[in-house]
Amino acid sequence: MGSITKKVPIPKNGVDYRGKIVLAPMVRSGECPSRLAALKYGADLVWGPETVDKAMIGTTRVFNERTRTVDFSRLSSNGVKNPLLNPEQKESVIYRLHPEREGKRHIYQIGTANPELAVAAASLVAPDVAGIDVNAGCPKPFSTSGGMGAALLKTPERLCSILRALVKEVGEPNQIGISVKIRLLDTPEETKSLVQQLCATGIIALTLHCRTTPMRPRERAIRHQLKMVVETCHEAGVACVMNGDVTSRDEALKLMEEFGADGAMIATAAETNPSCFRAEADGGIASWEEAVKEYVKLCMEVENRWGNTKYLLGQMVPGKSPTYKTMTRAKSYTELVKSLGYDSEPEYVSLAHKTDEILEIGAFEKPKLTKAERKKLNKESAKLAETTDGAAKPEQGKEKAQAQTAGQKRSAETAELEMPPDAAREIGPATVPEQASVLAV
Repeated sequence: MGSITKKVPIPKNGVDYRGKIVLAPMVRSGECPSRLAALKYGADLVWGPETVDKAMIGTTRVFNERTRTVDFSRLSSNGVKNPLLNPEQKESVIYRLHPEREGKRHIYQIGTANPELAVAAASLVAPDVAGIDVNAGCPKPFSTSGGMGAALLKTPERLCSILRALVKEVGEPNQIGISVKIRLLDTPEETKSLVQQLCATGIIALTLHCRTTPMRPRERAIRHQLKMVVETCHEAGVACVMNGDVTSRDEALKLMEEFGADGAMIATAAETNPSCFRAEADGGIASWEEAVKEYVKLCMEVENRWGNTKYLLGQMVPGKSPTYKTMTRAKSYTELVKSLGYDSEPEYVSLAHKTDEILEIGAFEKPKLTKAERKKLNKESAKLAETTDGAAKPEQGKEKAQAQTAGQKRSAETAELEMPPDAAREIGPATVPEQASVLAV
């Protein structure tokens, strides 16, 4: 790695990104079991999936005794507005982390375009993580349409104001580091100017995705500006992590040496097989069968959403394998365990049965409210709010306060943005072509 003239101090509860091979933030592909699998196979740090600020604001932090996870949850945007009218309505987990297994190796990535909202959301999760990372690189419309992600590259003053606010109001009180992830701009001069501005905000690290905003994962990463960005970061004492077409730990170390980067992120390769974090000397990349078996167990242990589990398995199991077809037909963990040939192992069978019961899938699935039933209950909810002076008003006031905190009236688009991509509907393998790697931010 390149010589560093100075280093910004690493906060007491934070972590130094130097010398680290890490899991990149990926929507859907960076949920709790994916992160745990990456850590098991040698990842030094893991980034959670980009989570929009408004999604976290209004959540309740709960320690789940069964899974030993910390869950940030709230009622689904698609549910009945007054839970009193539908007591069986479950809360949706917006963000889940595992303190014992992830500990201070977890970096929370936030999607934001507003300093106040960024601080409000990041403050909720800050005591449980090692750092907060701002997404200024996602090119997908769900992010850029709200002024977030790669859109922030066009508004550097706003991006800097977000970082300064997070450093002062979240990083310093919690003694954790604030970082940012960006893409290349059109010219080296523009990229260098942006990096200089960002490094002056008080961040401890910057990740460069070696692609421009219009580029997609199928296009090769371009690294001709990487050394310049590394040197610019080092002049300010800030660590620089590289991202883009890094496929294994051994390759990451070679690239870090070649370009002087302090660390490297792995995205698509980790989505396919998390054992890519294991050095060749320690066994290298495991078979997909081994990686899948480990992943399925982790999913059941943390009660991962069924739609998310099945989606990730669609990336991990080769499409040409006979197992792929039988796996895609599974509608529960019990059926999945059988389709993968684990039904002779009592531990897997027991875990699958328990998880299905908790998640209410497979044999334990309960009838869902129809659209008409939900509409009727919401009408009753509105009527109750108008006529009741007692119990309904505190809940009504809470909803109003949350709307005010979000800074705007929630539209249908906002509601969809606020929920995890597969919280309200199950998404099976191959139903969203290229989605996982495209959503790597």
